[in-house]
Amino acid sequence: MFYQPLLHALLAQVALTFLVWAYLYYTRIEKMLRENIDPQELDTRSEAQVLLVAVAGPSDNFKNLFEIPVLFYAAITISIILFIQSPLLDSMAWGYVILRALHSLVHITYNRVIHRFVVYLSSTLMLWGMWGYIGWYILTR
Repeated sequence: MFYQPLLHALLAQVALTFLVWAYLYYTRIEKMLRENIDPQELDTRSEAQVLLVAVAGPSDNFKNLFEIPVLFYAAITISIILFIQSPLLDSMAWGYVILRALHSLVHITYNRVIHRFVVYLSSTLMLWGMWGYIGWYILTR
């Protein structure tokens, strides 16, 4: 049996990614409909740039969800494979997911860079903590 709290955090991070994806396409399609943009007009990267600039926040955030979070997915996977069960690791995993959700919320709404940076830095430090704990666990066994 897998350790459920870590799997729940992993599923929450995946759900966040899907939600941002859905919002990204909602904003793109809404802009195309509102401005009567024919999809064929976006057949090259340079022509699509007009649309991408208009919905940059959701687009950039979606890309962000495939950068540092890859290390989160790896940490969860390794923890499950090694049967690492720890309330501290659970708390860090959930803290990471919550901070990433806040980062996404800031990024796709008002996008204040300093707010986004503080949340991003906090989430990344939480991930470092997870990896530190996993490393300690591996090296002391």
